[in-house]
Amino acid sequence: MIADTAKKLLYLALGAMFVQQTFASIGRTLPLVIAPAIIEDLHIDPALVGVYVGAAALASLVFQLGCGSFIIRYGALRMSQVALVFLAAGMALAAAGPLVFFLISAIIGGGGAATSTPASSHLLGRYSPPKQAPLVFSIKQTAVPAGLLLAGLLGPFLTGHLGWSGALLVAAGACFLFAMMLEPLRGEFDSDRVPSRSFHFSDFRTTLAAVLKSKDLRELSLACFAFNGLQTAFTSYYVLYLTALNYDLAAAGLMFAIAMTIAVPMRIFWGWLSSGRVAPRRVMAGLSLGMAASAVLMSLYGADWSPLLIATVATGMSATAMSWHGVLLSEAARLAPPGMRGAATGGVLSFGQVGAFILPVIYGAQLAVTNSHGIGFLLCGVPALVVGIIMWRASRRLA
Repeated sequence: MIADTAKKLLYLALGAMFVQQTFASIGRTLPLVIAPAIIEDLHIDPALVGVYVGAAALASLVFQLGCGSFIIRYGALRMSQVALVFLAAGMALAAAGPLVFFLISAIIGGGGAATSTPASSHLLGRYSPPKQAPLVFSIKQTAVPAGLLLAGLLGPFLTGHLGWSGALLVAAGACFLFAMMLEPLRGEFDSDRVPSRSFHFSDFRTTLAAVLKSKDLRELSLACFAFNGLQTAFTSYYVLYLTALNYDLAAAGLMFAIAMTIAVPMRIFWGWLSSGRVAPRRVMAGLSLGMAASAVLMSLYGADWSPLLIATVATGMSATAMSWHGVLLSEAARLAPPGMRGAATGGVLSFGQVGAFILPVIYGAQLAVTNSHGIGFLLCGVPALVVGIIMWRASRRLA
């Protein structure tokens, strides 16, 4: 009876966090998917996408380093609701139009999206059997490509019918509505909260120290830097890359959505593979090298490439750069100090946000100078190659 109850709670937690992460993914990605329409309407430089992405990444860095205490005090489910409300507010602000509102939107939305993953990791860490954690986390993280797929399909569709501001408002309303729907689950899922826990600025230092003191967590942090940086460059600039190759927004969005479909089964597959079959470090080494190879091939895109060939390369990028999360997050939760799953996960992810800031900014800067998307992907693939070598050596050390 106890085992059945635990299983039901795990399934309920997994379902709730899956939908939460789907909306978080839509909220963070939709402005980038429909960026060509926004750029054309507001007559702005495409390189400014890098500023938007960079601002969101910096906000994410701060939120992920500081959210641990809030998760402990208010509960993982409450902070999941807060994350969704922040995303809704961010998109609603962006829909207003002025560029300064986009900057504020990036900060609010980036912070909301950043909080969603540590909160869901803290919650699932309570209910997941340790051996099955990579698979459980990977299933939950399939919500990210699911959200990207929906953004790629619905973003251009809604933009065509309601305009880009209307598309953002629809997504904002959906995020807010689901945040309210989570309220009945708080009694169970926030039962471990500690109301006396307070936030201190020293929490930033404590979180970083917990990560940096551990060699294993340091390696995961470096991997997260490379993986999240390349992923963010891919989701931020891929549709713009295709429109530069003379694809219209609907076709580019469809190509992006097609690439995202492979990330859903691949996240589950990598999680299954890492659940006692292949060492997680070895799986991450293979993913790193696959990302680097995909980035090189993507840098070679040309107007004479067939849509099938372009989609095949993008699928390779999606199967690696969009599919690592469950393996890395479950390892971070496993290696976290007692009682610090959310904080340690946030600490590791904060290094990912540094990558999500630096690599897209480098991409945008070189785009402004060279007008070349290919060089951008080539540069963003270099850290993944380095991490692949480090992770392969680590997997041999731990074997």
